[in-house]
Amino acid sequence: MPLSPESEPLSRRAFVRNTSMLAASTLAGGIAGRSTIADAAPPKTVPASYPHPLLTASDDYYDVSRGNPKPHSLVGEALVEARLTAESWRLEIVADPFTSELVKEPASLTKALTLDDGTALDLPALIELGKKHSVRFLKAIQCLNIAAPLGQGLWEGVPLREVLRLCGTMKNVRRIYYWGYHNNDPKQVFQSSLSYTEAMETPPGDLPPFLAYRLNGKPIPLKRGGPVRLIVPWAHGFKSIKWLQRIAVTNDFKANDTYANQNNDPESHLKTAAYIDDAPDKYDVGKPIFLSGLALAGLSGLKRVEHWLHRIEPGAKSVVQDDETYRAASWTPCELEALPTDWSSVFPAGVSSKDVLGFDPKTGQPMAWPLRYSMISWSTMLRDLPPGKYEFRARAVDLNDFAQPEPRPVQKTGKNAVEVHRFEVS
Repeated sequence: MPLSPESEPLSRRAFVRNTSMLAASTLAGGIAGRSTIADAAPPKTVPASYPHPLLTASDDYYDVSRGNPKPHSLVGEALVEARLTAESWRLEIVADPFTSELVKEPASLTKALTLDDGTALDLPALIELGKKHSVRFLKAIQCLNIAAPLGQGLWEGVPLREVLRLCGTMKNVRRIYYWGYHNNDPKQVFQSSLSYTEAMETPPGDLPPFLAYRLNGKPIPLKRGGPVRLIVPWAHGFKSIKWLQRIAVTNDFKANDTYANQNNDPESHLKTAAYIDDAPDKYDVGKPIFLSGLALAGLSGLKRVEHWLHRIEPGAKSVVQDDETYRAASWTPCELEALPTDWSSVFPAGVSSKDVLGFDPKTGQPMAWPLRYSMISWSTMLRDLPPGKYEFRARAVDLNDFAQPEPRPVQKTGKNAVEVHRFEVS
């Protein structure tokens, strides 16, 4: 079982892991003669479950839903009253009247969309807007305070900026507040926010926050936050609010995020990091040992994954992050899986890779791999290990050549500690 330095057990989800040719070329040099090598061809000892599907099935996501009862547990008329069916879903967009000693003028909209006057946005209108403005993006979902990613999907929806433009001219707007349904209990409201710039001024070709209504080519299931949820590509999961129902533009300059009120960093981006799959803790001497995991490309991208195998000598002190032994470690590149050549077998029927953000609209191939905020897999084969106890660590290296755990593993900005798997050969 892989462990972080905090000894937290990981739960693994299923994904396909595809590859970076850069890592493969890096792998080709400098590792000959080691007893620990990364094989170029998949050996017969690779488990049948590897590689895994690139898109996580909706039922296979690790669930961190909130509320009591949880919104996705509602049924019948209660579900309709909560506006959590495709027919009953409505989104309100209003101006926050907030002012203070520092905030002299309230935000305003030319046209608010409200339930009271029957103008709240419904799902057919959102999908119609998507016929002109829809975006698709491959994104991993990860909670700020859970070490393992929750899943990865192809999300589809309408950029937040296009929805806000339905309300006409905005004045005195500095942030966008938004929240989803949580039992109409003010104490259970889960909310988040973005700056006006993040919502409205996405550079061409970059990834906008968007109102998602499809996951892997199908309507988003209720358990995954449907009918509509917000997806913020660069952020941890708490920004991608489920069961979206209300947006308020505000002149308040402060984040309103529920997570911020719990001493978390509400502006933290996804970190580039490697995660180790579950693996046995005992192996027979003389047999090759296959180890694998996930690599998430955060804000700073992913260049490679590398590992360090440390034999634990009897009576030796435990290795601690940044101690003398750790600093002297020699890291070996791992394999990243081959980039798919046929994306029609990966994406849902009717979805062309040419229409997915991050892919070349002419060739249908990714313009960089892995895409930022997505996951691929890594693997390595250990051979000829003598009997003994070992620690296996894996870390990611970003496009700046910064090795994980940069940024440092401050939990309130997103876990990013280097994981370790301990095992014995006998």
